[in-house]
Amino acid sequence: MNNPITVGIVGGAGYTAGELLRLLLHHPQAEIGAVVSSTQAGQPVHAVHDDLLGDTDLTFASELRGDEDVVFLCLGHGHSREWLGQARLPARTKVIDLSNDFRLAADRDATGRHFVYGLPEASREAIRAADSVANPGCFATAIQLALLPLAGAGLLREAVHVSAITGSTGAGRGLAETTGYTWRTGNISTYKTFTHQHLGEIGETLVALQPGFDQPVRFIPYRGNFTRGIFASTYTTCALPLPDLQQLYADYYRAAPFTLVSGKEIHLKQVVNTNKCLVHVAKHDDQVLITTALDNLLKGASGQAIQNMNLLFGFEETAGLGTKASFF
Repeated sequence: MNNPITVGIVGGAGYTAGELLRLLLHHPQAEIGAVVSSTQAGQPVHAVHDDLLGDTDLTFASELRGDEDVVFLCLGHGHSREWLGQARLPARTKVIDLSNDFRLAADRDATGRHFVYGLPEASREAIRAADSVANPGCFATAIQLALLPLAGAGLLREAVHVSAITGSTGAGRGLAETTGYTWRTGNISTYKTFTHQHLGEIGETLVALQPGFDQPVRFIPYRGNFTRGIFASTYTTCALPLPDLQQLYADYYRAAPFTLVSGKEIHLKQVVNTNKCLVHVAKHDDQVLITTALDNLLKGASGQAIQNMNLLFGFEETAGLGTKASFF
């Protein structure tokens, strides 16, 4: 085995950083260097991520060590661009950003680095050759994985309709009325209907696969009364018979280790605590219905970020990601 790579994390106190740490501590080819937090420097990592008590003696740092092979940016949206503009990272250091700062094509060269959009099922080879990766959004991942095979076959002809629900961790660690237990429990609501920030990256990916696609993606997001996971229902008009659609999806994802096409209806507990996205295809009259389920903190964030790291460094794509669903 080659020497392990050194990993740095910036914005180390949030949910996505906590999940990165949980996975990286057991990654066979990664060693964690600095975990940077402007608010927690000097404190033990397990004082904030208390599920890591007994797993690590790391303490939060105020800055990177400078020898990192890869840096994960777990900063709030809008802050990664600012941080990179001030940081003096060596050119050899790869960057994986988990915010939305570099997901759109117009933003990918804003800091002197060129970011590749990091959805492996759509751009695996481009990721392998990249030095910087923009990790996709969680809803964007669930919705794109529902639509990639159709777009790749040029079958998106009409508007796409999406209804998807996410757990409270999707809103981050900061406190707000709609993330508190008393508001969430026994409750459900929509937000950012038809205007969600992930629509831009979804649209760019679909057009890249199916040039000329100009139909709307009408997306209604829901806040769920659970902590983690996304369940999305996506439908559009499609003339292809169901057996042909099922074969199309099976063929498209045949080489994708984490995107799995199910022959029966899926549910959220199958994917929580894993880097999997499950996909189910059904047909109702002239409408194809694709349901997808994933863990918003793993395949929707930190797990996919490590999947991208594995591709960047030529590791097995599944390295460090062999977790089991919390089914019971």
